[in-house]
Amino acid sequence: MQLVVTGTAGFIGFHTALRLLERGDAVVGVDCLTDYYDVRLKEARLERLRCYPAFEEARVSVADKASLKNVFSRVKPSVVVHLAAQAGVRYSVENPDVYGESNLVGFLNMLECCREHSVAHLVYASTSSVYGANPEMPFCESDGTAHPMSLYAATKKANEVMAHAYSHLFALPATGLRFFTVYGPWGRPDMALFRFTKAILQGQPIDVYNHGDMKRDFTYVDDIVEGILRTLDHPPVPDMNWTASGSRTPYPGASAVAPFRIYNIGRGAPVSLMDFIQTLEECLGRKAVLNLMPMQAGDVSATFADISALRRDTGYSPLTPVSVGVERFVAWYRDYYGI
Repeated sequence: MQLVVTGTAGFIGFHTALRLLERGDAVVGVDCLTDYYDVRLKEARLERLRCYPAFEEARVSVADKASLKNVFSRVKPSVVVHLAAQAGVRYSVENPDVYGESNLVGFLNMLECCREHSVAHLVYASTSSVYGANPEMPFCESDGTAHPMSLYAATKKANEVMAHAYSHLFALPATGLRFFTVYGPWGRPDMALFRFTKAILQGQPIDVYNHGDMKRDFTYVDDIVEGILRTLDHPPVPDMNWTASGSRTPYPGASAVAPFRIYNIGRGAPVSLMDFIQTLEECLGRKAVLNLMPMQAGDVSATFADISALRRDTGYSPLTPVSVGVERFVAWYRDYYGI
C-alpha cells in the first residue's frame, strides 16, 4: 500500500512505519520534529527509516494545512495512520495552546485531506485518558467518556467525535485506537520507564506519584504496532446491529450510520506501579530511591483495557509480558546511550 504515517519521528509512529516498510509497504512519513523532547532521539529514529528505499520524509506540521494538502495531492495515499499529536497529560496543564494547535487544528486538517482524496481508511491515535473519571473497570469502549481529567484527554475525545462526523457525512472509514500506556525501545523520555531508568542509573531518586498507589495497563510497543496493522487491514463498515440504548452493546464503538469504530488497544492486564518499578530494578541490577509524591493534576489512579472488541474483530492478541518488555527497553537504553 501507499501510506501516509504522521508522527514518524515519534515513538509509536516510528515503530509503525518500520513494520510497514518491513512488510513491503511504501510510507511517506509526516513529522515536523517539535522540541517537546530531545530532537536528537527523533532524528535517530528517522535515520533508521531512511535506510528503506520505500520511505519518504515530509517535514511538515499537521497544523500547516497548505503544506499537508500538498503532501496528499502528490502522494495520493490509500491509507493514513495519524499518530502525530502533542502528547502528555501534565504538559497540557501548562501549555494548552500547543494542544489546540496540534491535536484539534491538526486533526481537522487531516480529516479534510482524507475527505478530499477519498482515503480508504483513516486510523488515528486516541488514548485511554478519555475515560477520565469513569469508575468502571476494565474500561470498555461503550463506557462514558464525558468527564475528561485533562486538556490532553479532552482534545483526544474531540478527535473521536470529529472523526465520527466525517465518517457520517462523507462515508470516510475511520478507526480510533485508545492506547494504554505504551512502552518499549526508542520510547519517549517523558514517560515513566524512560525517566525511571535514567534516574536509577544516575543514582537519582525517582518521583512516584500517588505514593505508588497506581496501576497501569502497560503495553509493549510491538504489541501495539501489531494491533495497528491488524486494524489497518480491517476498515470499518456500517454495523446495523448497533443500538443507541446506552447499555454495553455486543459491538462497542460501532455506529449504524457510519463506517466508524473505536477500539481499546492495550494488554488487558494492569500492573501496579510498585511491581513495575521492582521489575525495572531487577533488570538494571540496582535499587531505586523513591520520592513518594501526591497525585498530579489530570492524572488517574488506574487504567485497565477491555480488549475483547479488538480481539474479536482483528484477532489482536498481545504477547509480551512486562518482565520481557522492560528487559528489552533496558537493553536498548544501555546500547543507545552507551551505559
